[in-house]
Amino acid sequence: MKLSAAGLELIKQSEGFRAKVYLDIARNPTIGYGHRLAPNECYPNGICATEADVILLWDVREAEQAVARLVQVSLTQGQFSALVDFVFNLGSGRLAASTLLRDLNAGNYPSAAEQLLRWDHSGAQEISALKARREAEFRLFTGSDSPQQAAA
Repeated sequence: MKLSAAGLELIKQSEGFRAKVYLDIARNPTIGYGHRLAPNECYPNGICATEADVILLWDVREAEQAVARLVQVSLTQGQFSALVDFVFNLGSGRLAASTLLRDLNAGNYPSAAEQLLRWDHSGAQEISALKARREAEFRLFTGSDSPQQAAA
């Protein structure tokens, strides 16, 4: 399975494009659409949007492979895309160690969806951009218009 167009748009919208290296919320050097720089990567002159798109597709591919490796149950396209966005944002290690994955692999899809909404903090602080991103993932995962609608 591959990330949907809606999932790719969610990543691009959530990350935003930056041509120059910046420090993300976790203080990691980052460029383009949320690409965390590896120790050997250097972009002293920045990158253009086309270069950022190429890097993004490589990063998405890694996230897709992680979801495929970790999830042991069948997924809809929306569920897969939501999880790819989650892994792109937080990394496969966070998904691997999460209650979200444990619930999902146990077949408890509603609980897994609710777990997405819990990942909206940096440290002890709720971050509005993360809250919006998790709500968008929730909508992709459940196919609903809002977390409240899916809970009803």
